[in-house]
Amino acid sequence: MILVLVTALWLVSLRRRDASIIDIFWGTGFILINWLYFFLAPEGLPTRKWIAALLVTLWGLRLSWHIFTRNRGQGEDFRYAQWRADHGAKWWWQSYLQVFLLQGVLMWIISAPLLAANHANAALNFFDWAAIPVWALGFYFEAAGDAQLARFKNNPANRGELLTTGVWRYSRHPNYFGDAAQWWGFFLLAAGAGGWWTAFSPLLMIYLLVRVSGVAMLEKTLKDTKLGYAEYVRRTSAFVPWGRKRENVKRENKT
Repeated sequence: MILVLVTALWLVSLRRRDASIIDIFWGTGFILINWLYFFLAPEGLPTRKWIAALLVTLWGLRLSWHIFTRNRGQGEDFRYAQWRADHGAKWWWQSYLQVFLLQGVLMWIISAPLLAANHANAALNFFDWAAIPVWALGFYFEAAGDAQLARFKNNPANRGELLTTGVWRYSRHPNYFGDAAQWWGFFLLAAGAGGWWTAFSPLLMIYLLVRVSGVAMLEKTLKDTKLGYAEYVRRTSAFVPWGRKRENVKRENKT
């Protein structure tokens, strides 16, 4: 199913000359995968299956809608535009392998906790109930971070300025932290069903968000384009919301 959908999206991207449409599909893709697991696993515990379905659907719909409204009318994302320029005439087929097929494979691998949560019929336990507040914490940071940044960018008075208030006071990338926390929530549902082996999924998400497509890539751009970003880096955690870095607080207290 995912292979068919990402291939169809790739064909659309060729016509639109916009590979970033795959980003809109990321959250929706997991919704479709989870509901497939839901209906193909009649032996799973209904309550856990419905909890997983509700949480994944809320997360995926909000994320896809946010990316759709953020990207609307903006053209191709700078990352894909750079790859398009780098690969030239070969980009039409390399985009399928490097962007669409790769993200489809990642969806399938990362969805492992959803598979485990839907297929096991173990009774609800501590891990299932712990999953909900962990997911809710992540949902708050991701949704609040995205909403606060969108409002900030939509205000012409903030052009060229740096957002350091709200949840952005505690983390330089609170939305990415929130995304990762929600996947730990999905893992806890899987753990409650006995799926401890799926711990690689949230760990992989953290790696992708921090080292590959998220924090690392944005930091390179922001350090060169945002005035005051070096100071923001000095006093604010990159990922986990700690607020001002402890060593800087101690240094300031001594002066």
